[in-house]
Amino acid sequence: MGENDRTGRCVVAVDGPSGSGKSTVSRRLAASLGARYLDTGAMYRAVTWAVLRSGVDLTDAESVAKVAGEVDLRIGTDPQGYGVVADGVDVEKEIRGPEVTGAVSVVAAVSAVRDLLVGRQRQMIENAGRIVVEGRDIGSVVAPDADLKVYLTASAAARAQRRSAEDASDVAATAVDLARRDKLDSTRQVNPLQQAADAVVLDTTELGIDEVVARLRDLLTERGVA
Repeated sequence: MGENDRTGRCVVAVDGPSGSGKSTVSRRLAASLGARYLDTGAMYRAVTWAVLRSGVDLTDAESVAKVAGEVDLRIGTDPQGYGVVADGVDVEKEIRGPEVTGAVSVVAAVSAVRDLLVGRQRQMIENAGRIVVEGRDIGSVVAPDADLKVYLTASAAARAQRRSAEDASDVAATAVDLARRDKLDSTRQVNPLQQAADAVVLDTTELGIDEVVARLRDLLTERGVA
């Protein structure tokens, strides 16, 4: 099979802000397709965990990039049981905590970090064959030739409610933090959060997870790649 032969391949790019439902939707979609699943945000969070552990100044881009280049990062792609390991430590729980959440947008804005992780993400996508990839720049940067590009969104209130329900945080405080991250992610100079020009936009405010997954399956069927 030639290197560029896409027979049997299916790449779905799912982008959107925090709380839009992309993680749950992406995992369930991947499982229903018998495909792999890649959470690119977890990769940035794992690097952020390593940066925080190292004690380097978050504003020192060169030092942050050095840590990113040295950390041994391994991320699973099984939608039923993926995991994130950094330097031999299972960090799946730690990278979802408030310390990493508060710093990840700063680390992710470092161009050298993005270049490094985008390269790894593209390699994982190439080797996976069939995969659902979620993040903030998948359709626009990481996998611009994806078979289906989706941009999930939801009202600010719905997103804050969902995220606070996940970590038992205050809804109002969560809304403020989401607005802060939205601004940082959408205004960074390198690969900002944005909707790909040819992405299908789906507002999940009033939709259940199963309904969203069903709509995406229908879109893939229409494209002949489900």
